[in-house]
Amino acid sequence: MGGEATARDGRRLRLHVRGAVQGVGFRPYVYGLATRYRLGGFVANDPHGVVIEVEGDRASDFVMALPLETPPLARIDEISVQPVGAVASEEFCICTSEQGRVSTRIVADAATCPECLSELFDPASRFYHYPFVNCTHCGPRYTIAERLPYDRQTTAMKRFAMCGACAGDYADPRSRRFHAEAIACPQCGPKLSHGVADIAAVIAAGGIVAIKGLGGYQLICDARDEAVIRRLRQRKQRDQKPFAVMVGSRDTVADIADADAAELALFETSPRPIVLMTSRHRLAPSIAPELSRLGVMLPVAPLHHLIFEALESAHPRTDGRWVIVATSANPGGAPLLTDNRQAERMLAGIADLIVSHDRDIVTRADDSVAAVFAGQTQMIRRARGYVPEPVRLARSVPPILAVGGALKSTVTVTRGNEAFVSQHIGDLDTAEGIRFFEETIKHLLSTLDVEPVVVAHDRHPNMGSTRFAEASGKRLAAVQHHHAHAAAVMAEHGITGAALALVLDGFGQGSDGGIWGGELLLCEGAQFRRLGHLAPMKMPGGDRAAREPWRMAAGVLHELHQADTIATRFAAQPQAASLAAMLEQPGMPVTTSAGRLFDAAAGLLDLCPVQGYEGEAAMKLEARVRTPRVMNDGWTVEHGVLSLFPLLARLAAETGDPVDGAELFHGTLAAACVDWIARAARASGITTVTLSGGCFLNAILSSGIVRGCIAAGLTPLQPRQLPPNDGGLSLGQAWIAALQLEQSGLEGIA
Repeated sequence: MGGEATARDGRRLRLHVRGAVQGVGFRPYVYGLATRYRLGGFVANDPHGVVIEVEGDRASDFVMALPLETPPLARIDEISVQPVGAVASEEFCICTSEQGRVSTRIVADAATCPECLSELFDPASRFYHYPFVNCTHCGPRYTIAERLPYDRQTTAMKRFAMCGACAGDYADPRSRRFHAEAIACPQCGPKLSHGVADIAAVIAAGGIVAIKGLGGYQLICDARDEAVIRRLRQRKQRDQKPFAVMVGSRDTVADIADADAAELALFETSPRPIVLMTSRHRLAPSIAPELSRLGVMLPVAPLHHLIFEALESAHPRTDGRWVIVATSANPGGAPLLTDNRQAERMLAGIADLIVSHDRDIVTRADDSVAAVFAGQTQMIRRARGYVPEPVRLARSVPPILAVGGALKSTVTVTRGNEAFVSQHIGDLDTAEGIRFFEETIKHLLSTLDVEPVVVAHDRHPNMGSTRFAEASGKRLAAVQHHHAHAAAVMAEHGITGAALALVLDGFGQGSDGGIWGGELLLCEGAQFRRLGHLAPMKMPGGDRAAREPWRMAAGVLHELHQADTIATRFAAQPQAASLAAMLEQPGMPVTTSAGRLFDAAAGLLDLCPVQGYEGEAAMKLEARVRTPRVMNDGWTVEHGVLSLFPLLARLAAETGDPVDGAELFHGTLAAACVDWIARAARASGITTVTLSGGCFLNAILSSGIVRGCIAAGLTPLQPRQLPPNDGGLSLGQAWIAALQLEQSGLEGIA
C-alpha cells in the first residue's frame, strides 16, 4: 500500500487499486464500506483497475479496512493513496467505467458459489433450476471476455438484454449481482438446446452426451459402465489415455479414491481442478488402465449440479452414487470445440446427444489438472480457473511475447512485473492446433493491450511456434529448451542470482544440436553452462523409439553387450529380429533424455512395449511402485556424466514381478540425481537448485529428489503456479529474453 495520507475535516483521498478487481463485486464492496464509514465520493473501474475517492472524517479508517474484507475472487496487488481537493460531497456513488489503455486484468472463471447453488435448488428463487445462474462471486469470466475493461458490452453476454428483475439486481449496490456482467435468468438469458432430464436419461441408458461447458464441449457418460467407456474410447480414438471423472459431492470421493486433506482442499477450491488421487479401482477398468492414480473433479457449472440431481433422483443406483466421465470433446487430440455448428458436425459420430446453448465461448479453456506432492500443489495442466492470473516477476520487464515449444504448448505475455501465461493450448502438430495457438496469442495481446518488442522462442527450427516467431517481424530471442525450463522456475521464485538446475525432460534440442533431456545446468543472468548430462543412449529408429519403449530397451541391451537377446526378448515386435544389426550401424541417433531413460526401464521390465500416449510407459512404471529402494552401486558420475547403466543392467536381469524393478528404478534414480547435484553444489558453492522438466510430474521421483536435496543441505525449488513440463516453457523463454534485453542495455524499451 502506498502513501500515508489521511483525510480529516472533510479532506478527500483518491485511491488507485490494482489487481484482479473488476468483475468480482469489488465496487459494491467499496460502496458498502464507504457507506459504513459515512463517506462521500465515488468508485469506478478504470483501465488500470479501480479508482476510489472518499471524503469524510473516517477516510483513513476506510483506507486501512479496504484490503481486509474483499470479495472471494478479488486480488489486490497494490493500493496507492493521495490527497485531493475536497468537493464537499456527502453521497457515495458507483460511476461508469473509464476507457483508455488497459493495465488491469480479468479474473479466471470460477465454480458455482454456495449462494448461487442454494438458489439453483430453491423453488422460490427465480433462478430455480436455471443452468446459467451466477453472481460476482462465481461463473464465467475469462472465457466470455472479449477485451477490457470487463463490462457486459465487452463480453459474450452483450446480446442478452436484461429483464427487469436482472436489471434491478445489476443496478443495486446492495446485491451480490451488482454489475455481475454474466447475470441472466430464465426470462432473459441463455438457454439449453435440451432439458436436463433428457441428458440424465441418455447417461442412465448407457449413452454418451456432449455438453457445452464453460471453456468448451465436454463428453460425459457413466463412469461405472465398462461397455460405454470402451465405446467412448473407440469413438474418440483414445485407446489408453486416462479419463477424468466428476463426482456430485465430496462424500462420493471416499468410494472411488483415497484422498488426503490437502488433496480434498485443492479439489474444493474455486478453480475446481481435476485432482489426481490414489484410485480404489472401483470404477470401470478402462477409465485409467494400469494406473494407480485417478483424476477426480467436482461440478464446475450449474448444469453439472443439475445433471447429478436428475441422475440421483430419477435414476438412483444400487452400486453407489453416480460418477461420470468428464473429458474434453476434442476428437483425435484436436483443440477444444466451442462453436455450436462445428460441434454438431464433429461430435455426431461420438455423442448420442449433443447439448449446446446460445452463449458464445470467446476463449476456449480446458479443465485444469493438479496433484499434491508432499503437501504442495503441483500443476499438471493449467487452464480454466487459473488463467489469466499472472506470475509476479522480480522486477518490471519490457513487453515480451514468448511462444513456447511444440508440445503441451502455452504462450506468455509480459506487462510490467507480471507474466501472463496462457491456458494450455496443446500440441502444435495439426492445423487446428496452430490456429488455436495463433488465436490465443491474438486474444492475450488484445486483452492485455500489449505490443511486444521481442518474441522469444525455442531454438529448434522446425517447431510451429518457432516459425510463427520468425514470421512476426519482431526482434527475436532464441532460448535453449532446458535453459527455459530452469528459467521458468527461477522467474516464478524471483531468483535473480545464480542457481543450479536439474532438468529431467523428454526432448529438447541442445546447444550442440543433439537430443538433450537429462541435464545439469548452472544458470546465471541470461546465460547457462552445461555441467553434466545423463549418459547417452541409442535411439534405434529415431523418433519412433520415443513411441516404442522396447526400442530404447533394445538399445540398452546392445550397450550391455546383450544384443543377441533382442530378437527373442521382443519377439512380439515385427522389427525385433533386425534391430541388433541396425544398432551396429554408424550414425545411430543418441539422446541424454530422462524421458527415454524411463522408457528404457519400462521396456526392459516389459511394462509398456509400445506407447498409446505420451508418458504412458513412465506412468505405468510409477504405478507399480509401493516403496522405492536404492541400488547403492546403481550409478556412476564421471566428468559430469551420470550413468544409470549399472541399474539398467540389473533391470535387464529381472525376470519376475516388475514391481521390484520399478521400485529399484525410482529409488536409485532419485538417489543418483541427489548425488549428482550435491557434487555440483560442492564444486560451485551454489546451494539453490531448480527442479523442472516433465519427469518431475512423477510424484515418487519428485518427492525423493526434494527430500534428498534438503538432507544434503540444498534448497530445491519446483514450479508451483505452472507445470514442470513444457506448459511452463514460455515463462522461462520470456524471462531469459528480458534478461538478454537488460544485458544489451535495452531494458527500458517499451
